[in-house]
Amino acid sequence: MHIDRLLRLIAGTFILLSLALAHFHDPRWLWFTAFIGLNLLQSGFTNWCPMMVILDKLGVPKLPQKSCCK
Repeated sequence: MHIDRLLRLIAGTFILLSLALAHFHDPRWLWFTAFIGLNLLQSGFTNWCPMMVILDKLGVPKLPQKSCCK
């Protein structure tokens, strides 16, 4: 599995987990949901995400680069 797909899986899992925790435990878990959303928003503008750095250091492979000229 490549880093981009794993990042989306982790973000989706964290969002669903924090929503479940907010529903069943304490509504303050919605702050974690907001943090994930803001992180995804800023990574859309900056193309930098802390989880990508962590996954890269763990050795998760990146998508192979496609050549523009054949």
